[in-house]
Amino acid sequence: MVKVGGIIMAEYKLQGLSCANCAREMEEEIQKLEHGEDARVLYNTSKLIVNDEISLTQVERILATDGAAIQKDDHDGHDHAHSHAHSNRLLKLFIIVSAVLYFLAMFVGKASEGAAIALFIIAAAISGYQTFIQGIKNLFRLKFNIDTLMTIALIGAFSIGEWKEGTLVAILFGINEFLEGLGMEKARNSMASLLKVAPKEALLIEEGRERIVSIESLRAGDTVLVKPGEKIPSDGVVLEGKSSVNEAAITGESLPVEKSINQAVYGGSINNEGILKISITKSYEDSSLAKILHLVEEAQETKTPTEQFINHFAKYYTPIIILIAIIVMVIPPLFAGGDWGKWFYQGLAVLIVGCPCALVLSSPIAIVSGITRNARNGILIKGGVFLEQLGKINTIAFDKTGTLTKGQPIVEAIKQYDEKFLSVAGSVENASSHPLAKAVMKKVEEVSASIYEVSDVNTLSGQGIVANVNGSIYFVGNEKGIPQSALTEQIKKEISEMKNHGYTLVAVANEEKVLGIMGISDEIRGESKVIIDELQQLGIKHTVMLTGDHEKTAEKVAKQIGLTNYFAGLLPDEKVAKVKELTQSGKVAMVGDGINDAPALATADLGIAMGKGTDSAIETADIVLMQDHLGKLPSAIRISKRVNRIIKLNISLALGLKLIALLLTIPGWLTLWIAILSDMGATVLVTLISLTVLIQQKHHA
Repeated sequence: MVKVGGIIMAEYKLQGLSCANCAREMEEEIQKLEHGEDARVLYNTSKLIVNDEISLTQVERILATDGAAIQKDDHDGHDHAHSHAHSNRLLKLFIIVSAVLYFLAMFVGKASEGAAIALFIIAAAISGYQTFIQGIKNLFRLKFNIDTLMTIALIGAFSIGEWKEGTLVAILFGINEFLEGLGMEKARNSMASLLKVAPKEALLIEEGRERIVSIESLRAGDTVLVKPGEKIPSDGVVLEGKSSVNEAAITGESLPVEKSINQAVYGGSINNEGILKISITKSYEDSSLAKILHLVEEAQETKTPTEQFINHFAKYYTPIIILIAIIVMVIPPLFAGGDWGKWFYQGLAVLIVGCPCALVLSSPIAIVSGITRNARNGILIKGGVFLEQLGKINTIAFDKTGTLTKGQPIVEAIKQYDEKFLSVAGSVENASSHPLAKAVMKKVEEVSASIYEVSDVNTLSGQGIVANVNGSIYFVGNEKGIPQSALTEQIKKEISEMKNHGYTLVAVANEEKVLGIMGISDEIRGESKVIIDELQQLGIKHTVMLTGDHEKTAEKVAKQIGLTNYFAGLLPDEKVAKVKELTQSGKVAMVGDGINDAPALATADLGIAMGKGTDSAIETADIVLMQDHLGKLPSAIRISKRVNRIIKLNISLALGLKLIALLLTIPGWLTLWIAILSDMGATVLVTLISLTVLIQQKHHA
């Protein structure tokens, strides 16, 4: 049960849902029921979501009209998966038997026409009995879908003595149904395998005793033991032990990560060799993995603008084709002296072209495959609409700190005028937790400088620290706090040069002289330049940095990594204004850490957060890179562009093959088997092409 806007919604798994267009039609019928306005039939995940107050009896009656049903006994999806496999195997068996009978009828026909006709009827009945039973029901309800059209075509073919061709159409349609179901099942299974990364049980430690519990029962504060080869049950912190952990389920990174005491671990990651005792920090339903899996599953069902257009178009497509079929049957015989039998046959063939299944199927399999493929890479895309948008982006705006840089200041340049410089700096900064102090201490430790006793420490706001070091007073901080008496023209010149290079300065001085100056900068990520180059090769025309840092620092970073533009000294609201400005000249994605950049992420056409599983990143953005770097961003864009190309190709094939079939009516060449092959060919091509998204290619992530 899920509460949406104060309404309690029930979720059910469905069996027998193998037609995208039928799912759309069933959803529309259920929405007409009392309490049914918010109902959704989710074809991609084979689920039904309805108001808990709706009449399930009426819902099941509607589902039954297209051979679908609510899965009564789920057992973690096992029965559900089995039902699909079972129905597909049964349909496959029926098709094989029908094909054997068809060829037997052709052979027997030379000796006995009556026996051949009987075999043709049996073959047609075996391969398409469900379709034709449903079609008869639909005829009485004046509901015209593929089942109705196929039933009319078959009855019509048999009524004019086209036994062989009518039976062939029934068999080909059965093959078409089988392939359509198989294609979607493949995409669903791919997603199901992704969802299986969630662990089922945990080894809980209580009062010194160990017992196995389900992960749903774990709560924050519980202690669990994870042995080599086992999955970590939920997010937590290591209490005891040391091991390497495979975090591919969260980040998509295959290389193991070393974990030891007090380090965070993620649920679903695999402990490689050591034994880890872990304190659970989140119950499973609040863990990063649970949120990721839930969002990925939900993402499959968001309709893209393309899908919405196709569904809208499909409503009118079939009635238009029925009208064309009537025109083909009536106009040539009435006004051009055509043969009624010939043009009746042509009209029946046109009816078969009225099936929009291949068209409706042109997008869902590609979308599910794209979302699944990205999820395997540790890229969480919250819906098909965002996947589609990502392929249309031409401008990417980046936050600097923690995105293009590591967010960890390092000492890059040193001007030393006195041998005590680093020792004094280290002595004063030793107790500080400021990021710049940590950078200073890292340099001090590198050269093993001595640390002196410090007393009388005073902080000067916006300048630095004054302290007594080993009996003498020293200043440690930025250039504003350096005593004027200690500054020489040479030192002023060198300070100016370092500032022009974009460094943040930390100087050490007393009243008499400057002991030295450090130039500190935020370390640029090693992959940033390569990523920017890749993005530009992928057609991203503008790569822009938005930062609160001063001009020189921003200029330095932008030049080093090859950005096309940068804007410095921006406050959070100014970043939002700049993103709005950029969106006026194209589709803009904003990349940030999901915390400080939330307003800018929300303003952009597409918000992309880097988070490695942090709640803020998952909740803020449309797309989340579950790593702590940009390395997978080009891969996500490649996959998105590929999905967009495939959907366009699929639509062209689905409509193109049907158009060719319709044009064959002009010279009177359209036959029943050509009509069904045009639909079957489109379905097969659309399915196979869409599934190629799942194939890993060497140069793609």
